[in-house]
Parts: sequence; C-alpha cells; structure tokens
Amino acid sequence: MPNSSVAQELRSALHQYPNFPSKGILFEDFLPIFRSPQLFGKLVKAFKTHFEEKFAGVKIDYIVALEARGFLFGPAVALEIGAGFVPVRKQGKLPGECLHATYVKEYGSDVFDIQVESIPEGSNVVIMDDIIATGGSALAAGELIEKLGANLLEYAFFMELDFLKGREKLQAPVFTLLTGQEHGLQ
Repeated sequence: MPNSSVAQELRSALHQYPNFPSKGILFEDFLPIFRSPQLFGKLVKAFKTHFEEKFAGVKIDYIVALEARGFLFGPAVALEIGAGFVPVRKQGKLPGECLHATYVKEYGSDVFDIQVESIPEGSNVVIMDDIIATGGSALAAGELIEKLGANLLEYAFFMELDFLKGREKLQAPVFTLLTGQEHGLQ
C-alpha cells in the first residue's frame, strides 16, 4: 500500500464530475494524473510496491488490463515489474483466435475477448483496471484467464466504488490503490 502522502497526492489530482455520464453518478476522473510525469511515476511505483510486498518470491508473469482505461497504466506497471502485458478488448478488436466472455453493463451486455495464444497455461496473472464498480467487466476478464488455464493472483484497481460491492463477485483477492466512494451521489 502506498504511503498516505502518495495516496493523498494522487487523490488530490482527481477531478470529480457530478451526474456524469448520467444523473446520480459522481464520476472520478483520474486522467489528470497522466498529465504529470511525476504523478504517473508515483502511480506506477505504488502498484509495484504493493506487488513486491504481497507477492514476495512469486513472479507475476502477465499484467492483463481491460479496455480502455486499464491500458493507460497497465503496460507501464508491467514494464516496471518485468512482466508481459496482455490486453482484454471488446469483441471484434483482436485478430486471431480469441476466447470470449459476456458481461452485463448498466444498459445491456457486452463481450470481452482475449487472444488464445496470449498467456501460457499456468502463468501468474494480475488483472488491472482503473475503477471497480459493479465488477461485471472484471469478472468477465477473470473468466477469460480461467479459460486459458492461468493462475489469477489478484485484481488490482486504482479506485473502488465501495457502495456497489463489485469485489464480492470476483474470483480472486482485490487490491485497491485508493479508497473509493462509500456512497453514491446524494
């Protein structure tokens, strides 16, 4: 876990947008962190520190990140810890043979894909994304990792919308870099 001053510094860079993308939602925008190389570096190092402490003596082979915001920091974290990076994308965006997993969104459902040859069986994997809300997309990504026969060590998120209880659906431990929203927009 990052020290409290780093966590506070990262949190202070967030912009909040009430009622976006729809009424009743308080949108936490973490994109301002990427405008500062110093803050972006602290974000990556905070995840690295967590992984070194939690998985001492265990090699993380792959960081798997979800389309699209997970792509903003997943590759940097993978590079920092000496792991490969594998994207999970929406259906039809990846070439070659893919596995599919369906997840439910607020309005309907969607499908995630992963390339069959992307992760060897038995590899150690961490799934990363920006925010865990209801947990549907993360759960689908975990199903893809299980279909590949890989070992899902953990889910790692930048922030959590605690009140939606998404972590309760997931098939592996959950780490959240910053504590999130305990309640919806009042």
